[in-house]
Amino acid sequence: MKKFFKFLLKLLLGLFLFSILMVVVYKWVPLPFTPLMAIRYFENPGEEIRHDWVPMEKISPNLQLAVVASEDQNFLNHGGFDYKAIKKVIEENKTRRRARGASTISQQTAKNVFLWPESSWFRKGLEVYFTFCIELLWSKERILEVYLNSIEMGRGVYGAEAASEFWFGKSAQNLSASEAAAIAAVLPNPRQYNANPASSFIQQRKGWIQRQMQNIGSLNFRN
Repeated sequence: MKKFFKFLLKLLLGLFLFSILMVVVYKWVPLPFTPLMAIRYFENPGEEIRHDWVPMEKISPNLQLAVVASEDQNFLNHGGFDYKAIKKVIEENKTRRRARGASTISQQTAKNVFLWPESSWFRKGLEVYFTFCIELLWSKERILEVYLNSIEMGRGVYGAEAASEFWFGKSAQNLSASEAAAIAAVLPNPRQYNANPASSFIQQRKGWIQRQMQNIGSLNFRN
């Protein structure tokens, strides 16, 4: 029994050190693929995977602002978790038929990079851990850069560059505010919605995102 606990302790310590190493590596190294990409590949063998990593300076400020406006308007101010939003969603979900989430961009990045898309307390616990790690070791700009390069933005489409080319036939650095808002509008369900041509629902959501972008103005990274 003593040997078993020793082995278990070493295993847990090894996993902890490996997880920290991965967080440190991805602070600088471009992300080649995500667990979700691998899952989608095996789920849909004939589906082409489009993914091209580009640095932040090659992603239009319009798209940076659009995803913050649509997904996490308090991104630059919270430490990974938006407690006000969580409290609000808990209250709203008491009367909603379908529960709504309150994941921040940091949480979504942690899930996209290190974990898998499953709704369980175990996975959620790991998400909290990795969110804390990236908030501690990465800058906000790096978190957003990784998010924009790894998020699913269409069927087989991952990241800003691939999404820009797929939906609008142009590089991510040349996206207009309207085009950026259209891409951000599909993020809640990128395998169902189209950024171009957009349905009436996406058009409405796109208009809302553009108004939020105007309200925010610009992103000011402090770290």
